[in-house]
Amino acid sequence: MKKIVLIAAGFLFFQTISQAQSFHLGAKAGVNLNKIDGQAFKDGFEAGFHLGGFVEINLSNTLGIQPEILFNQTNTTVASNATDIYNLALNGEKKTLNYLSIPILLRINAGKLLTFNLGPQYSILMNTHETILQNGEDAFKSGDLAAVLGAQVNLGSLKVYGRYNIGLNNINDIDNQDKWKNQQIQLGLAFRLL
Repeated sequence: MKKIVLIAAGFLFFQTISQAQSFHLGAKAGVNLNKIDGQAFKDGFEAGFHLGGFVEINLSNTLGIQPEILFNQTNTTVASNATDIYNLALNGEKKTLNYLSIPILLRINAGKLLTFNLGPQYSILMNTHETILQNGEDAFKSGDLAAVLGAQVNLGSLKVYGRYNIGLNNINDIDNQDKWKNQQIQLGLAFRLL
């Protein structure tokens, strides 16, 4: 079944490219400001980074699709009152979650200078062994679905972008008492290679 889905997705991707007015590849990198909402974590954004690649498929002068593959680093700090909630062993300690993020974004070109992006993003937790419990139980779910909204300024092959990602599902893998949701602000530079 997985092979059939992958073959169908590949066929659809290549069909879309063949119908596209233009097709470009590029690389991007930037800073993340991350926050995990939930009683077990300190309130406030912490810095991380992201890097990866993107494909621009323009279907017309105003609309296109932009799939990406990004390595995303999310940093957070366990709250000092977390012991009361979950019997967490490491309150006050910084934790780093590494995600492989796959956003599939709709591109809306508002002229040559400005492009708006929106769409879903699925992220796969790469360090699934990450734990904050005394008994060593995994604390975070292996996947996260988010909604993405952003804009970029196009300066020829160079692009300056900013976007906001809001987690749509609970990443708490311990229980359902407290909902943990990712929030992320991304700022960065992209360079079109082809």
